[in-house]
Amino acid sequence: MFTKNHYIPSPHFLSLIIPVYKQEKIIVNNIRQIKKVLDSIRYDHEIIAVFDGQADSSYKKVKEANIPKVKTISYIKNQGKSYAIQLGMKKAKGDYVMFIDSGMEIDPNSISMLLEHMEWYDADIIVGSKRHPASQVNYVSSRKILSEGYFYIVQFLFGIKIRDTQAGIKIFRKEVLEKILPRVVEKKFAGDLEMLVVAKTLGFNRIFEAPIKLDYALGNLTSAATLEAIFYIMKDTLAIWYRKNILRYYSKSK
Repeated sequence: MFTKNHYIPSPHFLSLIIPVYKQEKIIVNNIRQIKKVLDSIRYDHEIIAVFDGQADSSYKKVKEANIPKVKTISYIKNQGKSYAIQLGMKKAKGDYVMFIDSGMEIDPNSISMLLEHMEWYDADIIVGSKRHPASQVNYVSSRKILSEGYFYIVQFLFGIKIRDTQAGIKIFRKEVLEKILPRVVEKKFAGDLEMLVVAKTLGFNRIFEAPIKLDYALGNLTSAATLEAIFYIMKDTLAIWYRKNILRYYSKSK
């Protein structure tokens, strides 16, 4: 019989990747809030902050903050968020490997929800989803329309049942990553989708969604920068389809 305060240790070690780009004003507070969440759960952990180019003083501020269990990776030239995440994943020691976007749009308490879903479903991958019925989401209607449209495109091209492939929080079993990362090509816009497509191609079918809390305003969707991003997301998505269905690249032995 367990006492009220009995602690059941987790057999898992968690590596959490945080890609960082131009976040000097908030990144230290961001990481501290994430660390506070991780300190409250039953998983031992490491945080790997990957600085995707040295465009500001984000890296310097985090190093000076000297936050326990936080490791840093930095390189000079910006390579793209997916590149940063994949690099962090390759350095991760955990048998669970998660990433979460910096910037605080996603509530760090969502981390606990994804971990619980990982255990409940004995999953290969858990995807944080804006479209989960229990998610609490605040973002502009134009963003919702784009998200809805992209969902149907992904369904048509890949048949993936996940309703939101792009929210910036996901968790993987390390053995799954070891199989899929050598096949992942995308470094900028569609890396999340490609990892899911590769996993599905290799037979990792235990992929489930978990609710998240997200407060995000995209801003002016008519801006040139945003329209350019949409163009490249679609371009990269079609490239994934071509590699999967024409080249059969993801199913080739590595």
